[in-house]
Amino acid sequence: MNNKNHDEEFPTITVVMPCLNEEANIADAATSTLRALDRKGIVGELIIVNDGSSDGTQAVAERIAAADSRVRIIRHPERQGIGASFFDGALASTMDYVTMFPGDNENDPDDALTYFSMTRHVDIIVPFIYNIEIRSRMRRIVSSGYRFIINMSFGTNLNYTNGTVIYNTAILREVELESKGFFYQAELLIKLIRRGYLYAETPHFLGDRQSGKTKALTLKSLREVMMAYLRLVKEVHITRSSGATGLPLNPRSATYKRMAAKGGDGRY
Repeated sequence: MNNKNHDEEFPTITVVMPCLNEEANIADAATSTLRALDRKGIVGELIIVNDGSSDGTQAVAERIAAADSRVRIIRHPERQGIGASFFDGALASTMDYVTMFPGDNENDPDDALTYFSMTRHVDIIVPFIYNIEIRSRMRRIVSSGYRFIINMSFGTNLNYTNGTVIYNTAILREVELESKGFFYQAELLIKLIRRGYLYAETPHFLGDRQSGKTKALTLKSLREVMMAYLRLVKEVHITRSSGATGLPLNPRSATYKRMAAKGGDGRY
């Protein structure tokens, strides 16, 4: 299958799938992703990132790649974090847009790609979960507090920052990602939205995790998020070394094209 869709009106996509000890889930997650691309007629690829797994994740990933030419594998000998895994996959992308589907098979690919056609008009599609009750009360409380802190700290108004966000690959490569763990999504969104890139928030469905436990609420993960948050506060509000406004927009972005059509100069 060709890497580029000749129909310029419908972009292509790379799905990055970070995996840490997901031997029991990765096959179903990959299969459902590839089938979703087929059903929706989207030209795409799947990059599985084995982030230092100690189980049979690598062997399963290799079988998947051998069966479908759209699948590639990146292997980290040691764990680097979900943020580092996603960004490695994004930098290796050959497609117009890039997103992350976790290897735990928690997200429904058909649902996650429902609004992909909106990439004709915006550079970032930000999902939020409408069936939030599927998660534990404690996780909902933590998520609400986290969202409030992010929005108050950086002047955003996002409903959710940790989902299967779809990014224009060209603008993503303009960002220097510092967060290697779970804060990476918030960092990318804040930097890109503050730059002036257009985004849309869309409702999505979250499924039950089939096997294993989430790694998002461990003490180590929460500590990493706190340190990454403080670092970004420093970058944005103290040193002002990132998240600046008024910079030229990428000519390959939907935002630039919309502004140019209205006679803008490519600055937000």
